[in-house]
Amino acid sequence: MSDPKHCALLVVDVQRDFCPGGALPAPGGDRILPAINAYLARAEKLGMPIYASRDWHPPVTTHFKDYGGEWPPHCVQGSEGAAFHPNLHLPSNAIVISKGEDPLRPGYSALDGRTPDGRPFLDEVRDRHIDTLYVTGIATDYCVRQTTLDALRAGLRVTVLTDAITGIDAHPGDADRALSEMAQAGATLTTGLR
Repeated sequence: MSDPKHCALLVVDVQRDFCPGGALPAPGGDRILPAINAYLARAEKLGMPIYASRDWHPPVTTHFKDYGGEWPPHCVQGSEGAAFHPNLHLPSNAIVISKGEDPLRPGYSALDGRTPDGRPFLDEVRDRHIDTLYVTGIATDYCVRQTTLDALRAGLRVTVLTDAITGIDAHPGDADRALSEMAQAGATLTTGLR
């Protein structure tokens, strides 16, 4: 691992609605929590910045089926389903990145998101001289994939922690195809903070 100060752990969308029992559950959403929590503890011990992205959709958005999109309503701003999973052990200094707020865009990528004070996530990362993102979370085939590809395009190094992600697989094989696409784009697929 390069200097931990130049690395960050990003937990993508580990929210109630994406876990079993939620509005748009990813199979395995509960199963990956121990691995994510272990990475959170390790990152905190190393002094790495920790970010947690969340879908934060308005009630009316073209992302939802009722308004022309492909998904049932999920992670609506302020709803119980938009809350982080209760068993996710985010440290108090984790920075929450909200995305999906634009009613005309899906907001899959954390790089479309903003910090609590409204700064674009990429500006936050660059200002802190972070050059490597370790990515965990939900869903491999949507938000993890798009975040990873956008981060690579922005010139960051990306490691996808494969024991701490899970896909929705709306079309069987989507998650595996997403992993291949991320690897071909230059992401490292592995386990462990290296």
